[in-house]
Amino acid sequence: MAGRGTPATASLSRQRVPHRVHEYAHDPRADSYGSEASEVLGLPAERVFKTLVAEVDGVLTVGVVPVAGQLDLKALAAAAGGKKARMAEVAAAERATGYVAGGISPLGHRKRLPVVVDSSATAFETILCSGGRRGLEIELAPADLVRLASATVAPIAVR
Repeated sequence: MAGRGTPATASLSRQRVPHRVHEYAHDPRADSYGSEASEVLGLPAERVFKTLVAEVDGVLTVGVVPVAGQLDLKALAAAAGGKKARMAEVAAAERATGYVAGGISPLGHRKRLPVVVDSSATAFETILCSGGRRGLEIELAPADLVRLASATVAPIAVR
C-alpha cells in the first residue's frame, strides 16, 4: 500500500484476509464520498458501499449500504433488534470509530459497534468500502467483511 495504513487495513492484514486497497486523490469539494469513490475508480455505485453510523435505541450502530442507495433507518433498527433509529451525531461517530466522517470504515473501530451490512452486498464476489480515510477504499469478499465485523446481513438500503 502506498500510503499509511489504517486500523481497518491492519485488521485485514493481521487476519490474512484477501483484499485489495484502492487509493485515489480525494477532492475536498466532493459532496458525497461514496459517489466520488465510485466515479473515480470507475465502478458501479451498487458495488461501492458507504458506512453510516446511527443510534438504535441509543446504541451507536453501523449501517453499510451501497452508495447508490440510502440507509433505511426503520430497517436498520429492526435488523439491530431495536425499535427506533436516527443518524448519529458526527462527533459521536468519529469518537466511537476513531475515523473521520467520510472515511469511516466498517472495520477497525476504536470501540466495538454492532454492524449491519445491506443484503445486496451478497450479490457480488467483492465489494468496496472505506478503508479508514477519505480517498482509501478496500475491496474484499462480502462474507469476509461480515465475518470480521461480526455483522448482521439484512435489507437496510432504500434504492
